[in-house]
Amino acid sequence: MNLPNKLTLMRFALTPVFMVVMLLPYNWSFFFAMLIFIAASITDYFDGKIARERNLVTDFGKFLDPIADKMLTTAAFLGFCVMKIGYGIVWVVFIVLLREFVVTSVRLAAASSGKVVAANIWGKLKTVVQMIAIIATLFFYFLANAILLPYFPELHVVLYPVIEIVCSVLLWISAVLTLVAGVTYIVDNKDFINPNK
Repeated sequence: MNLPNKLTLMRFALTPVFMVVMLLPYNWSFFFAMLIFIAASITDYFDGKIARERNLVTDFGKFLDPIADKMLTTAAFLGFCVMKIGYGIVWVVFIVLLREFVVTSVRLAAASSGKVVAANIWGKLKTVVQMIAIIATLFFYFLANAILLPYFPELHVVLYPVIEIVCSVLLWISAVLTLVAGVTYIVDNKDFINPNK
C-alpha cells in the first residue's frame, strides 16, 4: 500500500462525499461539489506522477486507478442526469456507462489470462476531458444559481440558456471522446475477446 495507491483510495472516499454534496438542494452545493471534485482530480494526477517518478507502479494500482476515475466521473454524470443538466444528458450517461461496461469486460477477460491491462493514452485523455467538462459544468451552474439568479435575475434570464448550451457542448465532447477511447481500447486488446480462442 504505497503512496500512489493511498491517493487512489482517497479518490474512492471522496466520490460519495462529492455526490452527496452535489445533490444537496442549495445554490452553493455546486461550488462545494466542484471543490471536492477538483481535490479528487488532483489525486488522480499525483498518484500517476508519483508512481512513475518513484518506480512505484503496481498491478494493484493499474487495476484500481481507472476504477477510481470511473467512479468519480460517473458519479458526476449521474448527478447531472438526476438534476437534468444540459441537453441529452441521459444519452451522454448512456455512452459513458456503455464504454465503461465494455472496457471492464475486456479487463476481466484479460485478468482471466493473468494479464493486467492499463489505460491507454485515449483513456487518459478521455478522463482529463471528462473532468474538465464536469468542473466547468459545476462552475457555470453555480454561477447561474448562486450568483446570477439571486443577485442579477435579469442577467440570469439572458445567460441561463447560453450556460445550458455551453455545458451541453462540453459534456457531448467528452461523450464523443469517451466513445473513441472505448473503440481504441477494444482494438488494442482485441486478442482478449477473440471468439476463436
